[in-house]
Amino acid sequence: MGMTMTQKILAAHAGLEYVEAGQLIEADLDLVLGNDITSPVAIKEMSKMKVDGVFDKDKIALVPDHFVPNKDIKSAEHCKCVREFAYRNEITNYFEVGQMGIEHALLPEKGLTVAGDVIIGAESNTCTYGALGAFSTGVGSTDMAAGMATGKAWFKVPGAIKFNLTGKLPKYVSGKDIILHIIGMIGVDGALYKSMEFVGDGVANLSMDDRFTIANMAIEAGGKNGIFPVDDKAIAYMKEHSTREFKVYEADEDAVYDEEYTIDLSTLKSTVAFPHLPENTHTIDEIDKDIKIDQVVIGSCTNGRLDDLRQAAEVLKGRKVAKGMRLIVIPATQAIYLQAMEEGLLKIFIEAGGIVSTPTCGPCLGGYMGILAENERCVSTTNRNFVGRMGHVTSEIYLASPAVAAASAITGTIAGPLDLE
Repeated sequence: MGMTMTQKILAAHAGLEYVEAGQLIEADLDLVLGNDITSPVAIKEMSKMKVDGVFDKDKIALVPDHFVPNKDIKSAEHCKCVREFAYRNEITNYFEVGQMGIEHALLPEKGLTVAGDVIIGAESNTCTYGALGAFSTGVGSTDMAAGMATGKAWFKVPGAIKFNLTGKLPKYVSGKDIILHIIGMIGVDGALYKSMEFVGDGVANLSMDDRFTIANMAIEAGGKNGIFPVDDKAIAYMKEHSTREFKVYEADEDAVYDEEYTIDLSTLKSTVAFPHLPENTHTIDEIDKDIKIDQVVIGSCTNGRLDDLRQAAEVLKGRKVAKGMRLIVIPATQAIYLQAMEEGLLKIFIEAGGIVSTPTCGPCLGGYMGILAENERCVSTTNRNFVGRMGHVTSEIYLASPAVAAASAITGTIAGPLDLE
């Protein structure tokens, strides 16, 4: 009986020749990640352990990004805690304001995540790095503390679901639409504690930004991780951004999958997840075009990358946002911000009537920079639309791609780019 791609990575890091679904293992870690919300809890837990420093100052990444730049005294204290810990332990990969970005966009950009790695992060969307062929997953702050102290973590080896992607996406349809389609199809617990493994000839037609988006939202289907094969695009990305050696793992031909799905990308349409779960999906042609929107957010660890901003700018160029509309655009990292500025994308957003923020998670979790009032509606490129997620408990969040978000900002209602033509 063969192993899946994920199982091979875990076996190698556990020093085992073979693992199977359900098996408990202890694996060596290549990177431990924390942010300004989860790291202070982990740091306090480490102090209780009475350990002397961290296992490897080069294999820990601390990225203040959720309430940064600090929105209030409490968030400032959290960041101070992380900053002092980073300096005290000489953490190599600590990213302060000016160098920081939204963690799951920043780490691949900085070359800290490569194929074959085992990565844990005290943040649920840590599964993003599967786009590069790594096993990465979110954990609690206590597990983060243990990881920083020992460089190891316990895992139950996940089973797997295979998603065979074929064909090529139509214009204005992107990775966000693929993962929303999948979550709508299998549900928010459809991949519970399973590895979502994406294969097929359609993968070659996806940009790296598309793949990061898809892997990022594996957790929204309950997945333990999402992972892509390492092809020429992934190798080129890693060679551009990283000096680290990477290792390519491939699933065995007789690997066991709990379920298999085939998705023809050419048949997909722009997809929107209605309140209050990511599984409540509707294609753009099924939606009542009279649903009034108060705010649009384009950004986050899911869709704040350069491809996302380019798509939004293509739709917004030469147009104005609807009267009363609030359009908030958040580049995911400083490098993306600079490139978007050089390409003139920021000018397009501002001339359309939007604002551009420094990199921050901000509105995604109802932190700041876009809190919703009672009964307000927001189309957002973020990853969750739970009750009260972005503000008042009666507010509503509609998850969508950058192209749909941009079109909705123009019309003031939920709309797709083709509705503007």
